[in-house]
Amino acid sequence: MRHLLLALAFAATPALAVCEEAESPFSGSIAVVSDYRYRGYSLSDEQPALQAELTVTSPGGWYADAWTSTIDEYAGPGDAHGATVELDFSFGRGFSALGLDWDAAAAVYTYPGASGLSFWELPVSASKIWGELTGTAGFEYAPAQSALGDEDNRYVYLAADWAPESWPVSLSAAIGLEDGAFADNKLDWALGVARDIGPVSLQLQYVDADAPGIDGAVVASLTKAF
Repeated sequence: MRHLLLALAFAATPALAVCEEAESPFSGSIAVVSDYRYRGYSLSDEQPALQAELTVTSPGGWYADAWTSTIDEYAGPGDAHGATVELDFSFGRGFSALGLDWDAAAAVYTYPGASGLSFWELPVSASKIWGELTGTAGFEYAPAQSALGDEDNRYVYLAADWAPESWPVSLSAAIGLEDGAFADNKLDWALGVARDIGPVSLQLQYVDADAPGIDGAVVASLTKAF
């Protein structure tokens, strides 16, 4: 399923009062990963992948994003050849309420070159910052649709990021539970460490899941944001 990434998602903010200039509403990144892992699964056949992201935002927290990644060939029923690129789009809004930072969106996952594989889902998450620690809880729901065999899919997760200012690295951890069209009560988890090296960010992450056929692996990524 997924590999080269493009995304649209962030906010324009007013800049210097004297100049009345505004920051660009566009942001993005380019990354190389040693393995494209998604909820524990390798979507690049445990091979390196190239990914890209583009994000655009507007006042009020609204955003659109596009994400793309190279993937292992993924074919639909009757396809002679499958997709080698995943291209995802989402539209949503970030806002604050009840002391939490929320993000609610609609996302579609597409596979150019393959038929009958595209599907959509509704992700929502809430985050809270405690000093140098950020905690996030999220839920992603894909309604029943033909690409999912007319089944729905549910994924719930918890994540934490710790970035002490005095440390040269930041730490991350996540755990998720998936049930429905893609898995049967599959539990996946990840532990990571990241460091900025000049203009790029290097991350090492151990990823694993309890589903058959999934082997735990250390995944390295090198990302350049712009």
